[in-house]
Amino acid sequence: MRKKALITGITGMDGSNLADLLLGKNYEVHGIIRRSSTSNTWRIDHILDRITLHEGDVMDGASLVKIMEKCMPDEIYHLAAMSYVGASWKTPIYTSECTGLGTLKVLEAMRQVCEGARFYHAGSSEQFGKAQETPQKETTPFYPRSPYGVAKCFGFDMTRNYRESYDMFCCSGILFNHEDQRRGIEFVTRKITDGVAQIKLGLLDKLKLGNLDAKRDWGSSIDYVVAMWMMLQNENPIDYVVATGETHSVREWCEAAFSHVNLDYKEFVELDPRFIRPAEVDILIGDASKIKRELGWKPKIGFKELIQQMVDADMKRVWDKGKYDVKTI
Repeated sequence: MRKKALITGITGMDGSNLADLLLGKNYEVHGIIRRSSTSNTWRIDHILDRITLHEGDVMDGASLVKIMEKCMPDEIYHLAAMSYVGASWKTPIYTSECTGLGTLKVLEAMRQVCEGARFYHAGSSEQFGKAQETPQKETTPFYPRSPYGVAKCFGFDMTRNYRESYDMFCCSGILFNHEDQRRGIEFVTRKITDGVAQIKLGLLDKLKLGNLDAKRDWGSSIDYVVAMWMMLQNENPIDYVVATGETHSVREWCEAAFSHVNLDYKEFVELDPRFIRPAEVDILIGDASKIKRELGWKPKIGFKELIQQMVDADMKRVWDKGKYDVKTI
């Protein structure tokens, strides 16, 4: 009998990549999409005929109960959130309600309807914030430095509480930064690769960014959704850090992205104070030795390969949209 999976946030980068993975493993895949006047399914358009979508909202507990009663999932992957850290400063209340309380509402709906299902919560390295040790591992204290990070800490603790209070299979992956060509354009990594494509094709003169010295542990979304799946196949619900163990600065990302198309980032990148956060997280680097040792997970796509894939995808997208003559490059 096919397993049933329910994904909140299925239209996002991780949600769409996870749906691809689960379909490849012969799952019956269900996803929750918010009621909206505009379509935001471009990441899953290629699989719409193979999945079942349900209208609902993680902030609407009644809709979650109805959806779970309808599909009775074996596994629930909770990925939906207001996930843009920078924007969380502008919408701290909404971020807290969606990313924090939304997790509680999914957990409570699961407890009421399908308590025996397995639950995955997408935690974040932003929970470590002003890191108390380097590298960060499962036992490192949290010190969030943004409304988003605080909300993720709430979701993490609530997931643990449902696990310990109700003996439910609930776990969190503390995922460090991960990207691919499905990343939203508002994120700095995609902003850079899109900027590179536009500059290379003569559509943009300068790329304005914030703190170039901020350092992150960047991996691939394709690799990280595998870790999510592996966590729900584990014998027991255990929280894991998912990371590459390497740290790179935004400046290094720029250098790798521009050099892939034979450009020097120093000629095109400008510092814009508008993009400096009120409280910056200077360096995050994860220790994923536990998940590597216990589940056998390891990242396969490296830093430069990831960037090159994203630049190539944006070059193709901008090229196809503009119908450029190859002689102009």
